[in-house]
Amino acid sequence: METTTLTSCNTSTLDPFVPTGQNDWTTARVKHAYRRLGLSAHMNDVDTALALSPNDFIDSLVDGAAALPPTATPFWGYYTVDDFVDFEADNPQYIYDWRIQSGTDILNEDLRGRMAFFWMNHFVTQLETYFYSPYLFQHYNMMQTHALGNFKDFVHAVGIDPAMLFFLNGFQNTNFNPNENYARELYELFTLGEGNGYTENDITETSRALTGWNHWNSIGGAIFFDESTWDSGSKTIFDQEGEWRYDDVIDILFAQRPNEIATHICTKLYRFFVSPEINQTVEDNIITPLAQTFVANNFELVPVLKQLFKSEHFFDERAIGVVIKSPIDMIFGYVNETGFFYNGPIMDAFLYYASLVGQEIFQPPDVAGWEGDEAWINTSTLTGRWEFMGIYVDFLLGNGFELSLTDLAKDLTNDSNDPAYITQVMIDHFVPKGLHTASDYDDATEVLKWEVPQNYYDDGLWNLDWPSAPFQVSLLLKHLSTLPEFQLK
Repeated sequence: METTTLTSCNTSTLDPFVPTGQNDWTTARVKHAYRRLGLSAHMNDVDTALALSPNDFIDSLVDGAAALPPTATPFWGYYTVDDFVDFEADNPQYIYDWRIQSGTDILNEDLRGRMAFFWMNHFVTQLETYFYSPYLFQHYNMMQTHALGNFKDFVHAVGIDPAMLFFLNGFQNTNFNPNENYARELYELFTLGEGNGYTENDITETSRALTGWNHWNSIGGAIFFDESTWDSGSKTIFDQEGEWRYDDVIDILFAQRPNEIATHICTKLYRFFVSPEINQTVEDNIITPLAQTFVANNFELVPVLKQLFKSEHFFDERAIGVVIKSPIDMIFGYVNETGFFYNGPIMDAFLYYASLVGQEIFQPPDVAGWEGDEAWINTSTLTGRWEFMGIYVDFLLGNGFELSLTDLAKDLTNDSNDPAYITQVMIDHFVPKGLHTASDYDDATEVLKWEVPQNYYDDGLWNLDWPSAPFQVSLLLKHLSTLPEFQLK
């Protein structure tokens, strides 16, 4: 399947978005914010947001996310291997349980869930590398704790996180056997960007400073620093010479390369939240000022996020509907937009199907993470998306939740009995900018009308309480999922 590069051509500024008669605060803009900053939202949440100003709405999302405490620690969250009653049975069960919990958090937590998942694809680890439930919890807890906090503190915490120490070999990095993996990715992926402001010698010297984090009192317990495996010799990092340790590396990095760090992170935030396409105008007028804000606020994330999310640039019409949904976006966003039923086993199915079409939670493909956008779509993953949507709708239809399908249609259309109106309103609820042509809506209307004779519609006899109505709505929802516009956010 050929793909077309989607460019927003967005020339709006970072000035705060202020609604005007020609540029109003609309349902489409609220949904845009929820699709990008969370995993979409139910219509009730959209209506509530419409009653706020854009400034207050963004404040509520960002401040609420920043204040949200991490998910409660499970009883096994800091176990050592010796603490398990039956490690071989319990460890995989706890991992399963925490995958379900994490998926539920991401689906329900709006911006905090979105940011935690964003950082999981920035500070990448792979569960299969360590496959240990306490370290999985601790890694996820760190993502939640720092998701909207201070980025320097975040970087400091990541490097001594047990999951990361195993994934990028910090646990094996000693003065006897140095390992450069984490030092390289610290600069190349996590803070500066590839080839930007560091040398191979900086990596080598940094890896020496990062030695010593490879001891524990019990297998699977807390990993701590021990001077016996630390390289105590002099190192030169960014032209700074000394007997540096882990804390010194982070201090030197942020003191010597603040602008490079800020630009790299703000660029990544922009690509994720606004558009994967960046031109010189965006670099100069959006990313550079954001980076300046980041540095001026000592690498606090909240001021940067608010500046971007409140801007004319973020709410510009040309920013809407130009990013391809990830599998998690598609599935979780659909659940939030419909309010349809799910539980633990269904969440497991959600995560399973997301993995089938390219996005397995806690298991990005490599240290660079998922590429995103156009990389999500090919002939295999696209048909897999359609298959999932059909299976989920059919499950609801066949397991006692069929009225939730018609309830959705009733709520969106004020219980209309006009199939064309029902079709248009339902499609527009899920699609950022609607369908391209009137004939596309006509085709979808025919899907909804199914085999019901035309005279029942002409005479106003058919309505959403008809026995066949849940099945008809299911046909429309499955048709909707195959439309190209449905894949965009």
